[in-house]
Amino acid sequence: MFEGFTSHTVAVGNGIEIAALVGGDGPPLLLLHGFPQTRACWRKIAPGLTGRFTVVIPDLRGYGASSKPPGGGDHATYSKRAMAADQVALMRSFGFDRFRLAGHDRGGRVAHRLALDHPDAVKRLAVLDICPTATMYAATDKDFATSYYHWFFLIQPADFPERMIANDTHHYIRHTIASWCKTEGAFDEAILRHYVEAYFDPAAIHGACEDYRAAAGIDLVHDAESDAAGLKLTAPLLVLWGSRGIVGKTFDVLATWRAKSEGFVDGHALDCGHFLPEEAPEATLKALLDFF
Repeated sequence: MFEGFTSHTVAVGNGIEIAALVGGDGPPLLLLHGFPQTRACWRKIAPGLTGRFTVVIPDLRGYGASSKPPGGGDHATYSKRAMAADQVALMRSFGFDRFRLAGHDRGGRVAHRLALDHPDAVKRLAVLDICPTATMYAATDKDFATSYYHWFFLIQPADFPERMIANDTHHYIRHTIASWCKTEGAFDEAILRHYVEAYFDPAAIHGACEDYRAAAGIDLVHDAESDAAGLKLTAPLLVLWGSRGIVGKTFDVLATWRAKSEGFVDGHALDCGHFLPEEAPEATLKALLDFF
């Protein structure tokens, strides 16, 4: 999927290893994937970025080929703070103390926390098809809960959702992707098999559930602490979302992010569903190149 990239496994501390691909030449750019995917979600975008940037594409903690530790009682192992620290350590291992950063879905939430906790590390930030976690939970109503049912299913105590997903992993992953994708042909059979097989490991299912459990608990605590301290994003911010997805239909996306930032914020919708890099790769690539 990533011709010309080299594969690395980097120890980032606390027994965690992050698997990453590195390719291209130029200033560093870190790309973070979402659920239920792996770093493979950037396969259509990466070749168009390598002529301008050194592109680093990891699997997040709990996903793909990276470490998948147990979550722990307070789920802090999968807090976005911990997952962001992984990525800062990863980039420093390659000699990059400051970098451009883009995150889709869960990767966008890690990127948001990374930019808050490590502002000196982020030159420019892009988030794809998300609004801040606390904002989205606060706006929950029947329509949102119906569309984002997984936010409430995956956070149930272990190991109830883990067992349910493991019972028919094929159906769960394929149904999830089909439900959120609004562009016919965006996912071929090979990539669907890749995503399904990534969850044959029970630790991967647990890691994804813990990611969401942390988002409904300790991440909200961290967000409240940041808000109380008046902490806002300082890096220039690009926000992209799918016009046929839920985020843009539910929120004033730009206004929401401008309230969380004290710097430049711009963005727009793309003609697709949730999976921007896979449903609208050309438009996503153009937006990222123009911004970064």
